[in-house]
Amino acid sequence: MKTQVPPTTRPNLILATCCMSLLVVGMDVTIVNVALPSINRDLHASVAGLQWIMDAYTLVVASLLMLSGSVADRIGRRRVFQVGLTMFSLGSALCSLAPDIGSLIAARAAQGLGASMLNPVALSIIANAFEEEKARARAVGVWGAVAGLAFATGPILGGALTQAIGWRSIFWINLPIGVAALILTALYVPESKAAHGRGFDPVGQLLLISVLASMIFAVIEGPQEGWQSARIVGLVIFAIAALAGLLFYEPRRREPLVDLRFFESFPFSSSILISIFGIASFSGFLFLNALYLQQVRGFSALHTGLCTLPVAATMIACAPLSGRLVGSRGTRLPLLLSGLDLLVATVLMTRLSPSTPFPVLLTSYLFWGIALGMLHPPLANNTVAGMPLARAGVAAAILSTSAQVGAVFGVAVAGTILAANQAHGLSFASATHAVSWLMVGCSGLILLLGWGSNTPWARSTANGVAHLLED
Repeated sequence: MKTQVPPTTRPNLILATCCMSLLVVGMDVTIVNVALPSINRDLHASVAGLQWIMDAYTLVVASLLMLSGSVADRIGRRRVFQVGLTMFSLGSALCSLAPDIGSLIAARAAQGLGASMLNPVALSIIANAFEEEKARARAVGVWGAVAGLAFATGPILGGALTQAIGWRSIFWINLPIGVAALILTALYVPESKAAHGRGFDPVGQLLLISVLASMIFAVIEGPQEGWQSARIVGLVIFAIAALAGLLFYEPRRREPLVDLRFFESFPFSSSILISIFGIASFSGFLFLNALYLQQVRGFSALHTGLCTLPVAATMIACAPLSGRLVGSRGTRLPLLLSGLDLLVATVLMTRLSPSTPFPVLLTSYLFWGIALGMLHPPLANNTVAGMPLARAGVAAAILSTSAQVGAVFGVAVAGTILAANQAHGLSFASATHAVSWLMVGCSGLILLLGWGSNTPWARSTANGVAHLLED
């Protein structure tokens, strides 16, 4: 339930303030990707170290996203938003000062803690600031445009800063934006809470963190320590036990962190899986592509950022088209188009070599952008399809968490396969082929799930879950 915003507030200023947080969080991923080769040279990081630079951030966000939303609803959205801005800015400052790879990874985790309190809470603040439905829709449209802008400008800005000043400067840009957002929040954003905030689930939260952290640690460190080492085997066993505990404990909670009944809806379950497969593929691609263009092809950081512009441009162009297709034709067509485009993009990457013609790379980048642009609107629609209005926000939060989980595993698996293949004497380009074939498999699963989620049987499962949740 929303809290009325006093008439003296300025909703457009509130929207601008919230979009500032989205801008820095959205840019953070692509900015850091472009700077990875420079960080590698300066701090002498291994492939595993580069993976942790990306995954320390995303892992914390994935683990705490739902908790941050429920805490904000209970104790106040503005308060949590301010804490998030402070933590993210402090983490950015620590990243820029990091003397070694371990310090940088720890600072990235601090950034992730702040980021987990920003975007979901900011969207709730916007929904409360715009009471009129059309105005709220316009505000959400602006929010989506800023997300696209953040993705588009991140690689170019990151490349330019890295090349002109150094990789530490990519974190400086967050500081003035974060401070300005903090001041505006204190001046113009009113406090709001839910009439009935969801209860805390500390056991479920601990189990979720245990599953994600232990599995990611095992995947990233497995090639270096050995897959049969006692620590890696123990982590895998611990992750399986934590997952079993989560599945046993959550259905017995009155207000669980994750309501497992949602997954009885096949459109919902398939959306979660498609999100994980699609975002994992994309995150792995971004991670490997930045290294390939700079370390293998000899591109500068700025040129690497410019090369990713086709991805951003086609993504921004295709997202509204996908939304219109969902409205007029349903979710099956855009999901199938996304899967087909991802299939083309990944098949092209399976032949990657040090001399792959640039038009081939550009074609792959264009198909990556189309695939990602087509993906989100049908997933968002299927996730809340048939859900009671009171549960739609929680369902959407699970979808956002699944995207972060996909990003974590995408970087972890891509880097691990790369390191293992290079250890067997393969060149960088050849070592990525196995990753690309894995992404081809993911695109096939997206096609299969996209088709199946629109069958009469799938719709009947969604209706069944809706009645169950209402009861």
